[in-house]
Amino acid sequence: MTAISISKPLATPSSLIDSVDVGYFRIPLPEVLSDAKHGDHTDFELITCTITCSDGVQGTGYTYTGGCGGKAIYSLLQDDLSPFLVSKDADCIDALWEEMQYKLHYIGRGGLVSFAISAVDIALWDIRCKRIDQPLWKVAGGHSDRTPCYAGGIDLNFDLPKLIRNIDGYLDKGFKAVKIKVGRPDMEDDINRVAAIRKHIGPDIDFMVDANYSMSPSEAITFANAIEKYDIGWFEEPTIPDDYLSYARIADATNIPIAMGENLHTLYEFGYAVNQSKLSYLQPDASNIGGITGWLKVASLAHVNNLRVCSHGMQELHVSLMSSQPNAGMMEYHSFPIDQYTKRPVVLDEQGYAVAPNTPGTGVEFDFEKLSQYKLV
Repeated sequence: MTAISISKPLATPSSLIDSVDVGYFRIPLPEVLSDAKHGDHTDFELITCTITCSDGVQGTGYTYTGGCGGKAIYSLLQDDLSPFLVSKDADCIDALWEEMQYKLHYIGRGGLVSFAISAVDIALWDIRCKRIDQPLWKVAGGHSDRTPCYAGGIDLNFDLPKLIRNIDGYLDKGFKAVKIKVGRPDMEDDINRVAAIRKHIGPDIDFMVDANYSMSPSEAITFANAIEKYDIGWFEEPTIPDDYLSYARIADATNIPIAMGENLHTLYEFGYAVNQSKLSYLQPDASNIGGITGWLKVASLAHVNNLRVCSHGMQELHVSLMSSQPNAGMMEYHSFPIDQYTKRPVVLDEQGYAVAPNTPGTGVEFDFEKLSQYKLV
């Protein structure tokens, strides 16, 4: 007679999610910052998500906006994702990422849903890294502990003397690359500003421009050909990012590399962009592409298509992700100063590279006491 073995029930994992705490903050900027399509920024919204497991291990994730939509993201996290996550296993990051996508798929592919999922996913990666006592840059790929970076200003409203002073401030901090906004009503203003900045910074500083999708394809072609002589590293978001084929048209008619990605919020959108847009740089943002899991998927997509992966915003987190990848381009140091509200602002080495934190976790630890004055919920 064959013996029948009775398996013992598995012990309850210590990684089960016990609670989810969501916070919503509105943080004023020191001055008004403007670009061609989003207009004036007076503040930014920060939405945090802290997950605590049954054994007490805790991780914090977050996302941010340019000043609107944050309360809706908070609601998705508080009302829909938090109850869903309780009692789930925090170690099963990929499975939870898929489940969250399809739980909310009907009411939002990309958009606010991707922002909310990002906050959860970043918290789960914080927990994963803390459990194995490793920094994110190692767990995410381990290619390096630092990355090339640039300072990207939101500066379209600055007159030329102020724009130059702003650039000088970046150079004084040790940045070896800078980016300015373009998309003024008169294209000649943009061309003159680009010429003035290149003359001011000289030939050894990398220099990019960002139109925030404000131009028609024809305008973008005219502008790119006019500024090519100023050695532009890339032309970012020349036209609306939903129009993949127009990016290819611009790329075919110009010689400046094309970059975009901050407004693509699903892997499928990035797939269309890679296949149709003739880009040189992909710019996923972990705050809106489904967190670290989504960002790494886009980085892999870039790698197998021989493209450079870059980043947008949230430099305090992206420094670790960019450092981890063999096909990293340059990390953006953004004008929204999220890292001023963390316990470790971004550090540059003598070569102007951003250095990833070596502490276990994502390396992003918020100073909630400092943030408390801006908390709305």
